[in-house]
Amino acid sequence: MKMKRYFIASLFIGTLLAASGLTAQKKNKNNVSDELLRSKPKLVVGIVVDQMRYDYLTRFYDQYGQDGFKRLVEQGFNCKNNHFNYAPTSTGPGHTSVYTGTTPSVHGIIGNNWYDKQLDASVYCASDDTYVSVGTTSDAGKMSPHRMSVTTITDELRLHTQMQGKTIAIALKDRGAVLPGGHTANAAYWFHGGDEGNWVTSSYYMSQLPKWVNDFNTSGTAQSYKREWNTLRDIKEYRESGIDNNLFEGKFEGETSTSFPHKPVELLDKTKKFDIIKATPFGNSLTADFAIEALQQENLGKDNITDFLAVSFSSTDYVGHMFGVNSKEIEDTYLRLDEDLARLFKALDKNVGEGEYTLFLTADHGAVEVPTYLKSEKIPSGYVDTAANKKRLKEFLQYKYGTEDIIKNYSNDQIFLDHKIVKNLDLSLAEVQIEIAQEVLDYDAIDRVYTANQMWSNDYTSGIPYILQNGYNQKRSGDVLIVLKPGYISYSTTGSTHGSPQIYDTHAPLLFYGKGIQPGSTVNRTEIPDIAPTISALLGISFPNGATGKPITEVLK
Repeated sequence: MKMKRYFIASLFIGTLLAASGLTAQKKNKNNVSDELLRSKPKLVVGIVVDQMRYDYLTRFYDQYGQDGFKRLVEQGFNCKNNHFNYAPTSTGPGHTSVYTGTTPSVHGIIGNNWYDKQLDASVYCASDDTYVSVGTTSDAGKMSPHRMSVTTITDELRLHTQMQGKTIAIALKDRGAVLPGGHTANAAYWFHGGDEGNWVTSSYYMSQLPKWVNDFNTSGTAQSYKREWNTLRDIKEYRESGIDNNLFEGKFEGETSTSFPHKPVELLDKTKKFDIIKATPFGNSLTADFAIEALQQENLGKDNITDFLAVSFSSTDYVGHMFGVNSKEIEDTYLRLDEDLARLFKALDKNVGEGEYTLFLTADHGAVEVPTYLKSEKIPSGYVDTAANKKRLKEFLQYKYGTEDIIKNYSNDQIFLDHKIVKNLDLSLAEVQIEIAQEVLDYDAIDRVYTANQMWSNDYTSGIPYILQNGYNQKRSGDVLIVLKPGYISYSTTGSTHGSPQIYDTHAPLLFYGKGIQPGSTVNRTEIPDIAPTISALLGISFPNGATGKPITEVLK
């Protein structure tokens, strides 16, 4: 009898414990689900700084305030050894690779412009004549992402949220907005200067500008930035850059000196030529103003469905091209950008909530030191004698094949052959590629040459060939790929440029900050295509469908 009562009591207690366990288990599952929900940011902000070398972060660090770049470095995660793993390193491929998580070999944006073998014409990465301009009577709005053959992180977020999450993309340059916005953006806006000075878009996105954009365009904000450009601080404090007046910098039209202050005729003209704003740090300020307005007017990050704001600061590229890497103008531009970033971060804190958004900042490419400056410091460098090389190549083609027409195009350091002529001459395409490569390799300023057949046949895993192969698209790229010597460029003798597979063009900052981000840093190599998979993993959404990068595990909590 006692045994029976004991058995019943034990059974009763066991049942209670089991029930309690099931309840706890259910509660834990709910907690996990709640935690996952709470970990998702309300807004993701992607920032691309056009032509930002990694050393701009470190060289000017002591001059930055606490609320801009330093906030990201000291409270976020810093990838110190971050690189583009492809060439050409230019704006269109750069923005596309950041947002697609892959390289031009996959996403198809092989340059800002390139020779289209099917059309037998040069094409622009974002142009699309099937759409019309919105917000301008010019052709500046005839754009779409149709040449980008894969999805972006912004596309995947839209798909994941059943198109409920918003994506807004903003840049001075059309390609800096169109490509990050992806195929499904609610809106992409870019700045049309000329005599209008308006933010515009394409009918790909909408039939007319929203009221808030029209109001911004008529507010006089752009007009207010047509002002004299002097240094933000006493120029004597700018010890991280070269002398102000030198032979290595370009000049604005109407100026006789490279020195501050800058006040060209166009800059001070109150009625036309708004494009001058782009070539001053005030273009970045205008971009920040518009991005903050979009944040507020579009109610980004106001609910539990994650939105995306993609912002590209383009003036840094214009200034770099004109004045060069070591100029006072570059230093001043970055100190002013630091303040613009601080304003943007403050607006994000206020409108979305500190700790409720996730942000990354990177670049679309780096830049080379001005070769004339390097030569003055006895560092090997120089310029391509394009005319001499072209003449020599024509003579070779005439001698070897009896015609110059065997080459159809030369662009982005690639030679495109006329395959029909090669076939009609009963020649081997692979042999012609090798013969031309061997000829070009002997020219001044040329460091190395590769053929399309090598790109097809080999699997490179490191060095320059690896970078070239990642940039080589089988349908769109050329037959012979040319690499200039380090420090050599095809450009004017003033100002900086980019595009090469050399390390000064590939090394770029990568900072993560905010919700879900583990503060810290790494010197392990990371690559630009790793950005989109990292954000995808954080959000718990599908990777872009062409992604070849991998999540940076150290970044995520």
